[in-house]
Amino acid sequence: MRKNVNMAYVVFLSAVAAIGGILFGYDTAVISGTTEIVKAQFGLSVGLEGWYVGCALIGSILGVAVAGMLSDTLGRKKTMLISALMFSISAIGCAVCADFTQLVVFRIIGGFGIGVVSIVSPIYISEVAVAEKRGTLVSLYQLAITVGFLVAYLVNYLVLKNADTTLTEGSLTTRMFNGEYWRGMLGYETLPDLLFLAVIFFIPESPRWLIVKGRGDKALGILTRIYGSREEALARRADTEASIQGEVKSEWKALLEPGIFKAVLIGSAIAILGQFMGVNAVLYYGPKIFQDAGLSSEGSMFSTVLVGVVNMLTTVIALLIIDKVGRKQLVWWGVGGMIFCLLCIGIYFTGILPLGTGFLLTFFLLYVFCTAISISAVVFVLLSEMYPNRVRGLAMSIAGLALWVGTYLIGQLTPWMLQSLTPAGTFFLFAAMCVPYLLIMWKYVPETTGKTLEEIEQYWKKS
Repeated sequence: MRKNVNMAYVVFLSAVAAIGGILFGYDTAVISGTTEIVKAQFGLSVGLEGWYVGCALIGSILGVAVAGMLSDTLGRKKTMLISALMFSISAIGCAVCADFTQLVVFRIIGGFGIGVVSIVSPIYISEVAVAEKRGTLVSLYQLAITVGFLVAYLVNYLVLKNADTTLTEGSLTTRMFNGEYWRGMLGYETLPDLLFLAVIFFIPESPRWLIVKGRGDKALGILTRIYGSREEALARRADTEASIQGEVKSEWKALLEPGIFKAVLIGSAIAILGQFMGVNAVLYYGPKIFQDAGLSSEGSMFSTVLVGVVNMLTTVIALLIIDKVGRKQLVWWGVGGMIFCLLCIGIYFTGILPLGTGFLLTFFLLYVFCTAISISAVVFVLLSEMYPNRVRGLAMSIAGLALWVGTYLIGQLTPWMLQSLTPAGTFFLFAAMCVPYLLIMWKYVPETTGKTLEEIEQYWKKS
């Protein structure tokens, strides 16, 4: 790696953008602790239960649909601010909402924030990172997501543990942490969001975005601070300017160029397939699955906390090795382990063998380990680095849209699958969906470790 790079500054910029991942993770995972109480309080059917979980994902789909255009038009920094405001409105609204309809509306607003930040934060990190450490730095975002998961699981566990669930009268604050404790769980998201709102003002705009917009002088100052010398900064600016010369003016037309279109299709395929491998079913319905296996409400919530701990610690390992081992190697070994674990979980739920809940928890945690060190760590890194500078926001929005469509379908269909296919059939299906993912990664996705964004762009154009 270049000797003069100001890594402390680069890590600071990446860490600030990664806080959006904490909000992403919290907003995604907190729902798991509220499902049963919301279902009981509002008398929800299986379909409405799926809608309660999935409504935020509708917002996420809307968010990713416009995130690329917002970030390419307004800039990465202003778009992150918009997402932070959406999270604040959602958290406060969910805590004080009057009925189920309002709850759904505020969950959709929060989902919009998730969709936007899931696109713009990884893009920002990839554009300020040096090539040799880009995988590690973008993985900070995935680590932040797992921190958000863990914080949500801990909040859910502690709120439930300290709540008097029989206390349903009194002020809103009293009900928020007792009989209607779901309000407290959802409302606590306000705290990390305020941090995100505050620190965004301390980071500059993405230098690559500034160059694309013809503001190369301002970008040069930022690049000089990152690379530690004006000569290196001039070289990096020249590379970026060369990569956007001669491109068609319309970003949509640029997406139809053969190599770029192929990259968008592949990115969308791995994004949507990754959601059908069981990850989000575990995140959204973990407590329900553990309860179906015979654990108590508190026991199932504590087991979910363990899932969050393993998820976060494994992501730390992935962060340390992703630029050494490579993206594709992590996927080979991780997805292979996922298939084995999903089959074991499916066998447990068949009841053919006299297996205890300890067996189930062991393979759940091992499955989370395999997921966190492979597809969860790799997907945002790959999507943030696959596309050319000028269309990166728009192209990543398309791949992100595919990801959130898959996430919505899983959130909506998992209660039905658990009921109709049985838990065993559901996990066997997840195992089968791992196979096409492996095939696409093997045949169509290049190894991007250590390459600059401009070098990766040239690969797709040549292909």
